[in-house]
Amino acid sequence: MSDVVSFERVGNIGVITIDNPPVNAMSFAVRKGLWEILDEFLADPGIAAGILICAGRTFIAGADITEFDKPPEDPWLPKVLLRIEASPKPVVAALHGTALGGGFETALACHYRCALNSASMGLPEVNLGLLPGAGGTQRLPRLTGIPKALEMILSGKPMTAAEGKASGVIDEIIEGDLRAGAIAAARKLVEQKAPVRRLSELRVNTSDLPADFFQQARAKLAKEARGFFSPLRIVECLEAAAQKPFPEALELETRLFNECKASPHSRAQRYLFFAERTITKIPDIPKDIPLRDIKQVGIIGAGTMGTGIAINFLNAGIPVIQLEMNEEALDRGVARIRKTYQDYVDKGRLKAEVLEQRMALHTKALAYEALAGADLVIEAVFEDMKVKREVFTRLDQVCKPGAILATNTSSLDVDAIAAVTRRPEDVIGLHFFAPANIMVLLEIVRGAKTAKDVVATSMALAKRIKKTAVLVGVCFGFVGNRVYFPYIREADLMLLEGVAPERIDKLAYDWGMAMGPLSVVDLSGIDVFHSALMEWKDRPADPAAFRMLGLLREQGRLGQKTSAGYFKYDGRKPLPDPVVADLARQEAQRLGIARREIGDTEVIERLLYSMVNEGARVLEEGIALRSCDIDVVFTSGYGMPRYRGGPMIYADMIGLGNVLEATRKYRDRYGDRYWTPAPLLEQLVREGRTFEQWSQDKA
Repeated sequence: MSDVVSFERVGNIGVITIDNPPVNAMSFAVRKGLWEILDEFLADPGIAAGILICAGRTFIAGADITEFDKPPEDPWLPKVLLRIEASPKPVVAALHGTALGGGFETALACHYRCALNSASMGLPEVNLGLLPGAGGTQRLPRLTGIPKALEMILSGKPMTAAEGKASGVIDEIIEGDLRAGAIAAARKLVEQKAPVRRLSELRVNTSDLPADFFQQARAKLAKEARGFFSPLRIVECLEAAAQKPFPEALELETRLFNECKASPHSRAQRYLFFAERTITKIPDIPKDIPLRDIKQVGIIGAGTMGTGIAINFLNAGIPVIQLEMNEEALDRGVARIRKTYQDYVDKGRLKAEVLEQRMALHTKALAYEALAGADLVIEAVFEDMKVKREVFTRLDQVCKPGAILATNTSSLDVDAIAAVTRRPEDVIGLHFFAPANIMVLLEIVRGAKTAKDVVATSMALAKRIKKTAVLVGVCFGFVGNRVYFPYIREADLMLLEGVAPERIDKLAYDWGMAMGPLSVVDLSGIDVFHSALMEWKDRPADPAAFRMLGLLREQGRLGQKTSAGYFKYDGRKPLPDPVVADLARQEAQRLGIARREIGDTEVIERLLYSMVNEGARVLEEGIALRSCDIDVVFTSGYGMPRYRGGPMIYADMIGLGNVLEATRKYRDRYGDRYWTPAPLLEQLVREGRTFEQWSQDKA
């Protein structure tokens, strides 16, 4: 008898219950248990129909993805579902919680579906670089039609029970007890002698489908899902659903599912699924540590960053006091917040009354004393150490005991800022990324004296405001900017060596980056990058390092905001600029830098491997807890595609030996100034291990 699947007879109805906490994942044990209980269900002549229900807080919330990298064990899910569907006795799926992935596919294989109104269902496999592999791409369009099914599978977003009822996915919404309601539905089917309805026997309705529907879908995905592996294969499966017999189309789905599962894209996306859960675990901080109560947040600065930060807390229903020294600047900031919300209202994404509710949580202030009651104060002023230390000196005087004092610095020494207070244990870095109300990444910077409950409270608060929080240590640039600066450095150097800026950016973009490195600097502001460099005490002494960046700044070419930087701009469109090419040629001659033809492979290796090498140093120094923390930073905040997984797992997948070999090659060519291999990289290659394994062993 199975430990996770049970069977009970209630009159002439068989009740199959899955109980596999915490989310009733469709593991091998569940599949095996279902297969065995189907024997009993089908063989009992006294049973006329059955229900499939789950114990606990949810219906089957998906497959057990920890099994994906293991050899498949029989019975695999498609086989189990074909057997459920083939049953001559009707089976009713009873849904509550979330029916996701293989769970929703299981419900689709049943003959009737009922759900609590609070239930939701979906096929999120695309987020793991996969496609539904147990008939989901074939059964769903037979209920909803091709367009709705394609939208649902490509987005990975769940639908509510009400939406399911409207689209034909759910037959009945149960009020009250789900088990009793499902049994009643099964009895009704028996009493009415309703035929067993198998979705595999239905035709897909294509009567209203444009002739070029699938062609248009592929063209759209080429832009919106650039580089991803599974979306185009999802379209192929839906096209097969429309054009091929069910068995043939199901066979195609299985083959394409296996192709996706074997792809490096899915490997990276599945890795990130676990990484984003791992980063919430801080080894020296217990889960049950008491948190500080955050009922009111103070924000210093009402510029773009300060107002963006404020919006996060207003969205979460947390009152905000916003401080500025200048009333006009403060009013501009408040107007910016209101405009952001008004834009949402105009687009139908927010109700007008919600706008007013959120604005009512916002209070303006022109004096530090207004922050006396705040539980958390976030400084978002100009990136200058002297200014920030002055702010924290003042906060130390006016803030109540136990208030958390946070700096939004992107690169400065948090310990040096904390040192001007009498409470360094209450000081932490909260590095939001611009635009702060849009970008999900939040680097939480733990100072040498930051209290554990301050760290834990900050991590919990990040979740409350829907940020992906990564805990980092104190150094120049923390994790993100420190690892990113070598990437920018190499792009800047290659200009001097003769590579055109548009070629550098195109190669990075084609590799998968959201923008090329030089376009990123132009967008952020060349002056902003330069100011950060000036705060870097250990910046390279090499006169060629970031030389083009410095020259462009001297000439007032500050990027998009001046319509000229590494590129010239027609609106926001970057265009090659002969002025930059001439400047690079002249400066290379002055510095004695030989210009040469540089191949595409070298460009990409220098951009990426410089990050990997610096990432290894960040791990050695304990600035990042694990390699996956670095990877989440880059896929959440620096435009690296999820199908690459991040710089460290990318290096693991292509082989650390290859990375080390290239690093040594560039060291031999360019000297030790940048390309000295990190000791950890050399160690792991010697030991035949990966960054991922090193991080797991260290945990």
